Amino acid sequence: MKGSWIHYIRGFVTVKLASGEADKFLAETISKVELWDISYGKDGKLRFRVSVPDFFRLRPIVRRAGGRTRILERHGIPFRMARLSRRKTFAAGMLGFVAALFALSTLIWDVQVEGNDRIASEQILQAARAEGVYPLQWSPRMKDTSELASRLALRIPGVSWVGVEKKGTKVQITVVEAAKPDDRKLESPKDIVAKTDAVVTRIVAENGRPKVQRNDRVRKGDVLISGIVGEGERTKAVVSKGEVRGLVWHEYKIASPLTVKSKGFTGASNERGYLVIGNRALQVSGYGQEPFERSEVLGEVKRLRLGKWTLPFGKMNEVEKEVSYAETKLTEEEAKRAGLEQARAELLAACGPGAVIKGEKLLHEHTENGKVMINVLFEVEQSIAMDRPIVQTSPDETDRTESGTEATNRD
Repeated sequence: MKGSWIHYIRGFVTVKLASGEADKFLAETISKVELWDISYGKDGKLRFRVSVPDFFRLRPIVRRAGGRTRILERHGIPFRMARLSRRKTFAAGMLGFVAALFALSTLIWDVQVEGNDRIASEQILQAARAEGVYPLQWSPRMKDTSELASRLALRIPGVSWVGVEKKGTKVQITVVEAAKPDDRKLESPKDIVAKTDAVVTRIVAENGRPKVQRNDRVRKGDVLISGIVGEGERTKAVVSKGEVRGLVWHEYKIASPLTVKSKGFTGASNERGYLVIGNRALQVSGYGQEPFERSEVLGEVKRLRLGKWTLPFGKMNEVEKEVSYAETKLTEEEAKRAGLEQARAELLAACGPGAVIKGEKLLHEHTENGKVMINVLFEVEQSIAMDRPIVQTSPDETDRTESGTEATNRD
């Protein structure tokens, strides 16, 4: 097919030579007018395609050949425009749609930020807005992306690189945060002392001088790792660091009930729907349901959103689940075991991370008022280290103290 986009713009028609001498017509036409898709139909009539301007040039040739033509098909923009001209409302609507689509495609609809961890996205979006990058901004008014990246890197503190990429109606801002050294607080000299009575099982001094050894018995407040290092006049105060663990004894009094109440769901439920307007809810479904004697109600509210705005309208789904309660009778041994397990869990949580129960001794056990009363002594290996600042005396205060002492002795 010889028809191209140029013919489509100019318009072309498919023509049948209804009568006349086809050979004479072709012999005279080929040298003057451009024809294509020349063929003979089932009825033996000549068919061909010709552009609209050339079609009008064919009329004298057809008359000389003693024939007449018939247009079978019309193609191209001129004919489409002619059809649209007869449907002005549709044509205006289509043109308006194309114009609106073009106008909307020139706006920025979304600005996204990625790569940030410590820097808040709101801070980056605020800096981008100051540079003219925000939703509903006209794209041609936006600066070049490389220039925007440079300006944002200067405007946003704590970044080492900023990249800006425009993808259609979306702008993607990628940031690489600058490596920031860990903030270390200045610490004053301190000792590590025992926070409870214990027997030392492990001591590791990272900084400072250890004052106790393994298997030493210590009391609360005893120095474990001293912050005073050196000897004689060459001593100085440092920040003691290290790990000290020891065996600590804890006495627990446990009251474990012989009857345990438990709660569960039966599986039966009622569902209700509400229309939410502001702070009020209007029930729209779930009428006529029988209430449960014991139940729990779970609700979920979904409000309508328009962009970043939450509208005061929405719906609420409420589910009422039937609850059943059961009582379980325990033997004294089961109640004792349950009480000891709960006491162990509470003790390990109170003693801190890394605590290990090394032993336990039952001191007393009896049953009273439906409960098993137990006294038990736990032996726990735990951290016994606690920081205590070193109070240093300035040289001036030392001189004044010594002067005062000498004056008192002279008196």
